[in-house]
Amino acid sequence: MRRRKWSADRILRVMMLTSGVILGTALMGKYMAEQRPKERIVQRDAQKEWLAKGLASWIRYSFGAGEQWMGGNGGEGERQQGSVEEKLVSWFGKWSPLVCFYERRQERGEAGGETDPSYTRYMDRQRVMKESAYLYLFGDENSGVEKEDIMTEGEQGGDTLAAQGAGMTLEEMAQSTPAYHIRRQPVTGTKYVMEQLLDYDFLMQRFYSVHSSTTASREEMDVKKMLEMDFSLEKGSEEPQILIYHTHSQETYADYGPGKTDATVVGVGNYLTELLRQKGYQVIHDTGQYDLINGQLDRNHAYNYALDSITGILQKNPSVQVILDIHRDGVREDLHMVSQVNGKNTAPVMFFNGMSQTPEGPIEYLQNPYKQENLAFSLQMQLDAAAYYPGFTRKIYLKGLRYNLHLRPRSALIEVGAQTNTYEEARNAMEPLAEILDMVLSGED
Repeated sequence: MRRRKWSADRILRVMMLTSGVILGTALMGKYMAEQRPKERIVQRDAQKEWLAKGLASWIRYSFGAGEQWMGGNGGEGERQQGSVEEKLVSWFGKWSPLVCFYERRQERGEAGGETDPSYTRYMDRQRVMKESAYLYLFGDENSGVEKEDIMTEGEQGGDTLAAQGAGMTLEEMAQSTPAYHIRRQPVTGTKYVMEQLLDYDFLMQRFYSVHSSTTASREEMDVKKMLEMDFSLEKGSEEPQILIYHTHSQETYADYGPGKTDATVVGVGNYLTELLRQKGYQVIHDTGQYDLINGQLDRNHAYNYALDSITGILQKNPSVQVILDIHRDGVREDLHMVSQVNGKNTAPVMFFNGMSQTPEGPIEYLQNPYKQENLAFSLQMQLDAAAYYPGFTRKIYLKGLRYNLHLRPRSALIEVGAQTNTYEEARNAMEPLAEILDMVLSGED
């Protein structure tokens, strides 16, 4: 193969030509978007051919290997040039999201009659490409917060309890919100009433952080329905009821080391398992390592590996009704989130929900039939935490993907502290978390 000398002048010309191709593609797409449907159909093939020829010329000029790049047999002459251009025209016609994007923006049936099957294929491929981009950019469950977002009592409702602010006793409030848990222990935080929670803006500002990869509509955040859902379980069962596992088992805390190998999310899971068993629940703790591949840390497919494993566990133990994926968050290194709970330094917890949708709509291949139940489960725990353990929880985090929360209605991904917390702070968090889980799972009034 002939070698090419890449001088500064040649590199500059290639960069200018590349910029021209990109600009031309963008302008052509904008022009296509502005055309009426029939005009767009007439001009489509000519525009694709023009763009394909331009790209073929750029490939030849830049690399001198257009036919080889396209998978041809080598050679010279018009036959080879035509082969490259024909393949590129075909590619743009069937696959390219650059050209097809604007054609597919119109609603199905815009031109009348049945939708062209190729139109559907184009739409599906474009959606998958966009969703793959979200997965690449936003696939992990870390919040990456830049500031402390622990819900203090002031953030939760000021100096007085919400019930008092509404002029109600706790008994009256319990009657007005029948799904709301009233535990026979002192209320040290804030009890919210239905009138407050039905205010969508109030709800979202006080209780949720919504990542840019997703949305949460008013219809989805139906508090009345969420608080009416009953998640109670019978204690004393002989069959497994709760499954605890860790998609990212290698997440560690600040004091992890040779002398403290239990300072991981698995160590935290061990303690939560013990506490829930003491409360009368049958618990399975899966300590599988889904983020280690051949001894190397690799989280690219951890959710897929975890899904395979826990699906197998559920097939063997169909009685499991609660699934908890315990993580720890990743935050700015100088951010240390800690509060006092029962006189102990305690890392905060954050309930995390995957919405299975981007701002453009549902992710069809990541459907979650239990999304509303997942949202209700985390909100009920959040409200109990606000009442009995103020300052213990962060705002519920909503992100675009599914995070394996689709297997049971009572599924939760829980972030326990962050990499800047000590193991003791994270372990201490399991005590109030176990209490909160027990409130919701026992349905105490």
